[in-house]
Amino acid sequence: MGKITTSDIRNGLNILLDGNIYSVVEFLHVKPGKGGAFVRTKVKGVVNNKVLDRTFKTGETLESVRVERHPYQFLYKDADFMHFMHVETYEQIMIGADKVAGSEFLKESGEVTIAINADENVILFAEVPNHVELLVVQTDPGVRGDTAQGASKPATLESGAMINVPLFINEGDVLRVDTRERSYIERVKNN
Repeated sequence: MGKITTSDIRNGLNILLDGNIYSVVEFLHVKPGKGGAFVRTKVKGVVNNKVLDRTFKTGETLESVRVERHPYQFLYKDADFMHFMHVETYEQIMIGADKVAGSEFLKESGEVTIAINADENVILFAEVPNHVELLVVQTDPGVRGDTAQGASKPATLESGAMINVPLFINEGDVLRVDTRERSYIERVKNN
């Protein structure tokens, strides 16, 4: 962590506020006609995703935090942890499943991005890509003639996740899935 002042504030800068790491989303230096100048900021939590509006007096000291993001490959999950390998260095790490957003969409050898507080070498979280391709391993067959607009049925994917899919989807189809919305996007191919 490094000490910085308000003159160092820029978009994307990570700072420590109230014990949490926030990234600066936008900022504005304000010089009013009366009184001292200040910096108005909007920050978003790196881990908690909370958005805050904060105002700092010009020259105020802040703590900057270096957050690095690295690509890792998912290896396997045991009772308490998920195991990953860095795709370039082959270093292996374990992360509690609670720190892996969208873990139900991970299959073996799937890639994730792991965010690390580089100043303290602490893992902040891991996130799966916004879109993944997964095989349908179980779903009921669509019923001929059941073409109600927007009708859907549950499907279990190879990662173990369950989502709603259109009636024409069958077992063996590969689907593109939005992991943030937990929703079907499109069928990639069928066997």
